[in-house]
Amino acid sequence: MNDRDFMISAGGISLAFLIYWFFGHPYFITERIVMFLAIMVFSGTLLFFIRKARRGEEIFLRTIPGLKAVEEAVGRSTEMGKPVLYVPGIMDMDQVETVAGVIVLGHVSKMTARYETTLNVPVSRAIVMKAAREACKESYLMEGRPDMFHDDMVHYLTDEQFAYAAGVNGIMVREKPAACMYMGKFYAESLILAETGNSIGAIQIAGTASQAQIPFFVTACDYTLIGEEFFAASAYLSGRPELIGGVKGQDMIKVFIIGLILAGVVLRLMNDVGLIDFSIINFLTVK
Repeated sequence: MNDRDFMISAGGISLAFLIYWFFGHPYFITERIVMFLAIMVFSGTLLFFIRKARRGEEIFLRTIPGLKAVEEAVGRSTEMGKPVLYVPGIMDMDQVETVAGVIVLGHVSKMTARYETTLNVPVSRAIVMKAAREACKESYLMEGRPDMFHDDMVHYLTDEQFAYAAGVNGIMVREKPAACMYMGKFYAESLILAETGNSIGAIQIAGTASQAQIPFFVTACDYTLIGEEFFAASAYLSGRPELIGGVKGQDMIKVFIIGLILAGVVLRLMNDVGLIDFSIINFLTVK
């Protein structure tokens, strides 16, 4: 669908809703109008920036040092003849951080295939093992090196938290990888892993949205992707227009919401002191 057809479709939907509203809007719960408008505005914002990216217009993404260091870490492993250790967290695929970690693994495995570097991915969940294997296999195929892929590069250790941490630590001490990457959902084992990696002199890159674990990664690792930097990693690394446009659209939605919050505070204050008779709380309350 080109821009002209898109605008005609959007205008037609808007006109149809106005006509429907003018004729009494049967079956529409008027108390939910704020929610309806929010969904329409947010959806329209995302679609606008995704289409803008697909047209080839430049969309600025802030440079994330941790992601730029990924290729440096793989290159260092290649020069030293040592493997890359990738840890996708300890949780299952129902956690968004694990999904993001597997996506980043796909990009890392492309680099290891390109540079012919050994990749070691210990996991703690069977479903994560299957997803990670498929991500690595696809990456090696895309790089034209299917012969280098083998199932054992992604292997299962255990579901137990500290047993898994002990197993990964053993791999670090025995194989001494030149690069250790921790991308996913972590708990108390985060500092154990990062300190062991630091003791063997590996370059370490971590990414997580677990607020309690971010300080440990920041302390012990060379680079850390904090919160939404981690979720934006797939867009940053892949360069796909729909992902880049989605990240930009989400940022604009956040700016819009911050503006609404500030406006709501001002309106609430004016209502409390009696300057206006409009209650923003009653307007926004979903009944």
